Amino acid sequence: MGLETHPASMNMGIDEAIAESVRNGAAAPTIRFYRWNPSAVSIGRFQSMRKEVNIDACRQAGVDWVRRITGGGAVYHDFNGEVTYSVIAPEDMFPKGIRESYAFICSWITDGLKGLGIDSRFVPINDIIADGKKISGNAQTRRNGILLQHGTILYDLDVKKMFSLLNVSKEKISDKMIKGVEDRVTCVRRFSDAGIEQLYESLMKGFTGGKEYDIGTLTEQERKRAEELSGSVYASDGWNFSR
Repeated sequence: MGLETHPASMNMGIDEAIAESVRNGAAAPTIRFYRWNPSAVSIGRFQSMRKEVNIDACRQAGVDWVRRITGGGAVYHDFNGEVTYSVIAPEDMFPKGIRESYAFICSWITDGLKGLGIDSRFVPINDIIADGKKISGNAQTRRNGILLQHGTILYDLDVKKMFSLLNVSKEKISDKMIKGVEDRVTCVRRFSDAGIEQLYESLMKGFTGGKEYDIGTLTEQERKRAEELSGSVYASDGWNFSR
């Protein structure tokens, strides 16, 4: 499938459509890498869109918004600033413990980053750090026997832009606060001059190393189902503003 690019609602629709196919035995366990165009803010399943996201600022900046089916916090997905992955497979392929299953999948990310000369490690419950700073955040859900884990690997970082799209008061968006985030979060560009395609290729090797795999595409049925979910669920106010 390569490094795909879709709007936020379609990215979430594709993940769910694949999960349905895997659950029905119509698809093999799947790893997917993608980007978000337009850039987007996603919130966790149990968050409030109105509390977390500055919708007016998103509209003005041409940024999408979407509610994930996984938990966790609000994330800004910059088209030029990250690669997102999803792993979708029967949950009995992974350790039963949440922490252990995070560690299992996140080891593929650290392997991928190592291919770019970046030394990183998993920090429970769901982060990866490099040089003491967060470079990847991850989220997981298990439904109907299927595990879906997705997460982001930060390629570049624009903290000011991120804050402008979230509901952070202007008084709090100080140089000190921005510096505080930059002291806790890092990105691939701080370590490597690799391009975003090179990051994808290195992650691909990290995720597939030692595994038998095929490069596939969505079936026509999966694409139609993803488009249906994109429109009826993930692009709908009923879902996105349900809390």
